[in-house]
Amino acid sequence: MSLNYKSYWRKTGLKGKWGNIFLERLSTYNPKKVLEIGVFCGVTARNTCDFLSKTNGKNFNYIGVDLFGSDQNEHKDEIEPTFLKDQKFSNPLKNIYYNYILKENLNSINSVSKLLKKYSSNIRLIAGDTNRVLKELDLQNIDFTFLDGGHSYQTVINDLTILYDSLKDKKKVILCDDYGKESYIPEVEKAINDFTKKNNLKLNIIENRFAEIIT
Repeated sequence: MSLNYKSYWRKTGLKGKWGNIFLERLSTYNPKKVLEIGVFCGVTARNTCDFLSKTNGKNFNYIGVDLFGSDQNEHKDEIEPTFLKDQKFSNPLKNIYYNYILKENLNSINSVSKLLKKYSSNIRLIAGDTNRVLKELDLQNIDFTFLDGGHSYQTVINDLTILYDSLKDKKKVILCDDYGKESYIPEVEKAINDFTKKNNLKLNIIENRFAEIIT
């Protein structure tokens, strides 16, 4: 299968080669039920659903959890990306299109829902802080999780702990962003290191950016 991560004329954290590397990880495990924590503007969500549709037809599920522009974050040490505060684009055409013509916040749940509209029967978008909402989800059947939500030490530990409690010994995949030097956040690296050491789990470091955990 040809893997080509598309930006859909939106902001994404997986620029350049990183989107295709992400898709390669999906292709390696060929999941049917995917959870993404940290949806941002929905670009990775759309690429994930495009991939799942090609490989599984209509037999797939995607769950995306994000604050979606709300103030529901329970941990005030989280740093909100500058883009989410003022939605500035380096491309002036995008700036005019989204801020003045559509007047659309790309991180809103309505905007992401529109981007994923063709997969509406396969997706579920949940607005809220993962420190609270993850506990309320049935995660037993999740095959693959992309963890790129809150970046504080406590939030990453919390997310990993809840995921592991549901997926332990099931050989499922948790792919964590912002671990290696290519996209380094110290709190994320420390949380992942402490968590995997505590639970005696092996880390697979991919391209000095992603940390892959098999439950």
